[in-house]
Amino acid sequence: MKASRIAAAGAVSGIAVLALSAPAFAHVSVQPEGTAAKGGYAVVDFKVPNERDNASTTKLEVNFPTDHPLASVMPQPVPGWKAEVAKSKLDKPLESHGKQLTEVVTKVTWTADGKGVEPGYFQKFPVSIGALPEDADQLVFKAIQTYSNKEVVRWIEVPQEGQEEPETPAPVLQLAAAEDDAHGAAGSSDAKDEDTGADAQNTAADSSASDSGSGDSSDTTARVLGIVGIVVGAAGVGYGVLAGRRRDSGAAA
Repeated sequence: MKASRIAAAGAVSGIAVLALSAPAFAHVSVQPEGTAAKGGYAVVDFKVPNERDNASTTKLEVNFPTDHPLASVMPQPVPGWKAEVAKSKLDKPLESHGKQLTEVVTKVTWTADGKGVEPGYFQKFPVSIGALPEDADQLVFKAIQTYSNKEVVRWIEVPQEGQEEPETPAPVLQLAAAEDDAHGAAGSSDAKDEDTGADAQNTAADSSASDSGSGDSSDTTARVLGIVGIVVGAAGVGYGVLAGRRRDSGAAA
């Protein structure tokens, strides 16, 4: 009875924890497809879950950071949605691939052509972005989600390190460390390959020696166990014969 009560209490506690943590997983978020490295390009997915039981998500607006403007922003077509790209002029021109850019994408808006994101579903909106800044660890994208019942949810609160997650957090893209420059990497790669090959040969040799040693050890152990088994078996047979004779002697007396 006591064990069943403990199990029931544990189940209730688990449900309570899930219920309290559920809202944290239901907001608009952004994640890279692979790695979003500083100074590079990446494809990121804006994931939009539907949090309502009686309405569908019909519109999503994503504002791109102005403190770290991105020279290239290209949304991927999403069936059932129309994407609209808005650009703004820069106070300071941005250099990209040897060209001076005077305006960049500051907002992308997706509007549903049909039912949108219905209750119980989510939708991903992929976007190719770059070049990612080299002097930042993250990018904040403030988003606005609109439902078919005209309700608007603003995911614009910037999460602060060391503090609890806000009620309506903005999507945050974490940037990975910059990847090594491809120039001059071939020689280094070849050297690493040679070192790796040598290490592999040494490892194979050590493994072969180890296997041989373990094989000899296994054979010796098997022989010892076999001899011990024979001795124990013989002793058992002898004991059985002796016991039988004693019983026969006792019956004759």
